[in-house]
Amino acid sequence: MNDHNLSVVLSWFEKADHDLGSAKIIFLHIPEYVDTIAFHCQQAVEKYIKAALIYFGIDFKKTHDLPYLLDLLSCKTQIDTETYEKAILLNGFGVALRYPNEIIPLSEAEIRKAISVSEDFRDIMLKKMSIDNDLKTG
Repeated sequence: MNDHNLSVVLSWFEKADHDLGSAKIIFLHIPEYVDTIAFHCQQAVEKYIKAALIYFGIDFKKTHDLPYLLDLLSCKTQIDTETYEKAILLNGFGVALRYPNEIIPLSEAEIRKAISVSEDFRDIMLKKMSIDNDLKTG
């Protein structure tokens, strides 16, 4: 990978870290905004996966579908069942929660899980790309 591609990968990671950081801050200060927290968790994971796709030189269409993105990534690196299950957990939060007619009631435990899954994806994608985990965390 050339320096330009690494720069693009890191910029995707930075945006994902912003989504994850936003989810955490909102959870701390306005925990009743569960829809917004869950949305930012899904967005973070989507961007972490897209960063890895760019790293591996895999083209992807514009989508919020996490399992689809993992399917693409699986062409270059092993994706285990647990990672797919985590993606499926967050997948519905990307589009459905953006609009008032779609309400998904989430408990505090479910929101904590969404944040934890997002953190896991950050670590998983860094490891797959062999990028130093000392990057500023979200």
